[in-house]
Amino acid sequence: MSPRNLGLFFVFSVLNVCRLVLSDVGNVIASDSAENLKQVSDPSPPGSAGANSPPVFKPAVDFAFPLSLLSSFPEDLEISEYCRELLAVFGQRYVAYANCLVPAARPVKVCQNCFSGFGSLKEIYTNISSDKVGPVNESCRDSLLHSDRLMLVYLLFSSVEDIWKKSACDQCVSDGYQSLNNGTLYFLDVLNETIACFEKYRQGNLTELCTNCKSFYKSLNDLYGQKEQNQSLCIDLEDAMNMTRKLWSKSFNCSFPREETVPVIAVSSFMLFLPIIFYLSSFLHSEQKKRKLIHRE
Repeated sequence: MSPRNLGLFFVFSVLNVCRLVLSDVGNVIASDSAENLKQVSDPSPPGSAGANSPPVFKPAVDFAFPLSLLSSFPEDLEISEYCRELLAVFGQRYVAYANCLVPAARPVKVCQNCFSGFGSLKEIYTNISSDKVGPVNESCRDSLLHSDRLMLVYLLFSSVEDIWKKSACDQCVSDGYQSLNNGTLYFLDVLNETIACFEKYRQGNLTELCTNCKSFYKSLNDLYGQKEQNQSLCIDLEDAMNMTRKLWSKSFNCSFPREETVPVIAVSSFMLFLPIIFYLSSFLHSEQKKRKLIHRE
């Protein structure tokens, strides 16, 4: 073989060796890529329920911040620091009032137990909704109450205010929401005396309970009638009186004649005996006529 042919043969041999090496490297890289893709797309073991699920690809780079932060605005000038403080106080007082209402649902004591909480909540809402400016000479009414279609602060206060009005708590609470008024306190005293009498005699003879507690129950019933006429009842007093009447009539089987039934009984008795009186007077009148005729003959 000539030197020229030997050189060409050597060059071709080197090229074939390089081609074989590069082919093996490519196969290894493709195999590793396919294995990694299989692990990402099918993490469940063979034969499990998730083996046939569609592949799920993970993002190459994780987010450094939670997605919720993307909705915040770092330069939010819509609400001032003063208005944010008012909003925080409103939230605290709203939660406190709601926590008071739930335990007072049964028996109903929403006016007795929660009047101070409603007063403080109404105070902060008045500060928010009024035109009075704060320390920085601005009002929070527009930014907290009318800046969006929902008007959440307004809806929250309106809901609890509606409960207060339906309960007629203004009839039992003094002005300024400082305490219960005198009429309510007196009614509760009479109610407590009546309930104490019930507790004293309920373990014994119920007939004795009806006799000994009759005066207490009558005083309470009369007082309730007066407040009902004056329209000075709240839901607490109505519910307490309903429960007391159920105890008196159903649990203890006591009866109490009302004063308005006495005239009705008297009139009914008179109408019942009226025919007897009429026929008796007619009979006596006819007998007198007969005697006069006999004397004339």
